[in-house]
Amino acid sequence: MTPTGPAELLATWEAGLAQHDSERSLLLHHAARPGAATDTLLSLPVGEREADLFALRRALFGERMQVRIECGACGADMEFDLDATVFGVRGQDQDGPLRVTEGEWVVEFRPPTVADLAAAGAADDPVEARRLLVARCTVSAVRGAEAVPPERLEALLPAEVRRRLAEAAAEADPAAEVTLNVSCPECGGATPAELDIASYLWAELDTWARDLLLDVHLLATAYGWSEPEILALSPLRRRYYLELCADV
Repeated sequence: MTPTGPAELLATWEAGLAQHDSERSLLLHHAARPGAATDTLLSLPVGEREADLFALRRALFGERMQVRIECGACGADMEFDLDATVFGVRGQDQDGPLRVTEGEWVVEFRPPTVADLAAAGAADDPVEARRLLVARCTVSAVRGAEAVPPERLEALLPAEVRRRLAEAAAEADPAAEVTLNVSCPECGGATPAELDIASYLWAELDTWARDLLLDVHLLATAYGWSEPEILALSPLRRRYYLELCADV
């Protein structure tokens, strides 16, 4: 990964302020893969994007991640640390589509890409989102000897076939969804929680950017330096100059 400098990160943050989650995820992905074409990033499996964002997070903010969630049983606030190095494991490259055979059904499909997820997320309701995602990812579907159009598949699939498809997709692209199962120290209940690395990283970037802009303001006021001059300083030197300002 090519390191991304503070000026570029600030530009990413500024561009994402007025955007929705999917656009912010794409901006962060561009920061993780500088120079990559948008079409290339959108065509990647979701897990590959997540792995890139975990790698970017480690490069920018380190391996320790602090997570806060609410216990689903008693409502207690839970706070704990995670090691970011254990997340973002990329799946194996697939030679051709995945296949699930169950009863009279044979379904060939591919794991969802970033573009597939964005298209499903723009749907009006969850049912339409699932139908669209299944239709986009299905290569072929046969029930008995009859081909089933991908756009009709979501309404016709039995529950067992759905389960097998979900398991095969998760095995092929394990980083696409990270779910934590957290035990509450208060009541002992277990709470499942999805770790959304794009949202987590954006929140960290937002805090970092606002803190950095305050540093720029203080140093520009004290020394008359421009923003590019201040951003060119290392974080250690910026902090040292800020301490000198406080001592005056």
